[in-house]
Amino acid sequence: MAGPAPRALAAAAAGLCQLLALAPYEVWWLGPVGAALLTLAVMGARARRAAWLGLLAGAALMVPLIRWQDVFGVDVWLIIAAAEAVYFAPMAVGLAWVARLPGWPVWTAALWVLQEAVRARFPLGGFPWGKLAFAQPDTPFSGYAALGSSPLATFAVALVGALLLAAVLRLARRPRAPLAATAGLAAGALALTAAGSAVPALTAPAVDHTATVAVVQGNVPGVGRMSVLGERAQVLRNHVEAVHRLADRVEAGEEPRPDLVVLPENASDLDAYADPAAAEMIGDAARDIDAPLLFGITRYRSGGSEREVRSVVWDPRKGPVDHYTKRYLVPFGEYIPYRDVFTRYVDRLDHVTSDAVPGTEPGALTLGGTTVATAICFDVAFDRPVRESVAEGGQIIAVPTNNANYNFTGQSEQQLAITRLRAVEHGRPAVVAATSGISAVVTAGGEVTYRSPEARPAVHVAELQAMSGLTPATRLGALPEAALCALALGALAAAGVAARRAKRNPAGGTSAG
Repeated sequence: MAGPAPRALAAAAAGLCQLLALAPYEVWWLGPVGAALLTLAVMGARARRAAWLGLLAGAALMVPLIRWQDVFGVDVWLIIAAAEAVYFAPMAVGLAWVARLPGWPVWTAALWVLQEAVRARFPLGGFPWGKLAFAQPDTPFSGYAALGSSPLATFAVALVGALLLAAVLRLARRPRAPLAATAGLAAGALALTAAGSAVPALTAPAVDHTATVAVVQGNVPGVGRMSVLGERAQVLRNHVEAVHRLADRVEAGEEPRPDLVVLPENASDLDAYADPAAAEMIGDAARDIDAPLLFGITRYRSGGSEREVRSVVWDPRKGPVDHYTKRYLVPFGEYIPYRDVFTRYVDRLDHVTSDAVPGTEPGALTLGGTTVATAICFDVAFDRPVRESVAEGGQIIAVPTNNANYNFTGQSEQQLAITRLRAVEHGRPAVVAATSGISAVVTAGGEVTYRSPEARPAVHVAELQAMSGLTPATRLGALPEAALCALALGALAAAGVAARRAKRNPAGGTSAG
């Protein structure tokens, strides 16, 4: 592609295609198109130009994708978006390099996995939002998540895009050549897409039993996490009263009695371990429904300067018997990294008066005879928490969340899409319990069978199949991601060797596929 303007247009279009592939737009087939357009934009470009094109593509994706971050300030939104866009610059340079190698569609797809792997880990624990895989919760590509988690789904999306690009380029450069090779590339892309549809059926775990699960969305009196004691108490009342209303419907024969009840993250920001009144309210609700509750409770420690974000198993007779502590925390929202430094320059960070501390153990919690793989809110964006909870015996996935800051911004739809992919990945149905929406029930195939309204109370009871056995993705863990990252690094090394040889022998030339 000659000229800076067409390259810039293709790069911007690449980012916008990825944006529109993701929730809430969900034009999933634009995922491969976006990956192809970015490769097209940087083919034959020098490193500096490729980096700027990658940055442009990343900005076109990230700035609108995480618009909901502006609840913390426009500066926070734009700084985070800029930081995420930066990851696309070195990837674009790598795409330009490996596009000169034979078999470049494979190497370009592996580079997408490498970029997402780094972005999901660094800095401050990572921010994997906007993965190619997350646009594929219930599509032909979602099946690859059941084989190798989100990295393999990303690889498949990018590879299909690259194969289609290779077919178009071959046809454009050699229009009179035999069509067999071009048709083979296109057929390979179509076969790869179609094959993903068959994977979930081939890897599906067995049904162990059927569990009756209730999801409670109590709603909040305002927007966001509650900082005023009266509002915290009201949030707790909203959720326990919703459980009491469900108990009344059960007694009236309008609903089946649930085996377990899932409530949101921060359903009680009052520490029910230390607050007898809060504990009594939760205990009364559990006794009324006569079922264990999975209740979101904030547990304070160290004199209130630190806290744990927990989902607590509250037994009707024994009270709190087990819990899971959130493992992936939102920087600057749930804790302030390098607090002494940042609060010196940003006054509003002082409003986060205590720092959440992460848990370390998987969230396999047993309630009413069913083991629930629990991942709280931000956890679900990372491969590890759900995978380890399922591997520890989780039969149904539960995602308690507090998205009250983000109602009607698209963030809740994005998180739901990730949960849907996790359901397919591990062959488990999933429930999402949100303070003010979106709460949902998802089948093991990624289909949404119930979705609550936003900013309104809601209760739903569903019969879910509790599963036993593990998908290949659960068994293999991080190995597919590691293998694909190694493949990308090997391709970059090979591209470097080829470039040095080309410099020593300029007459030899290189090929762009």
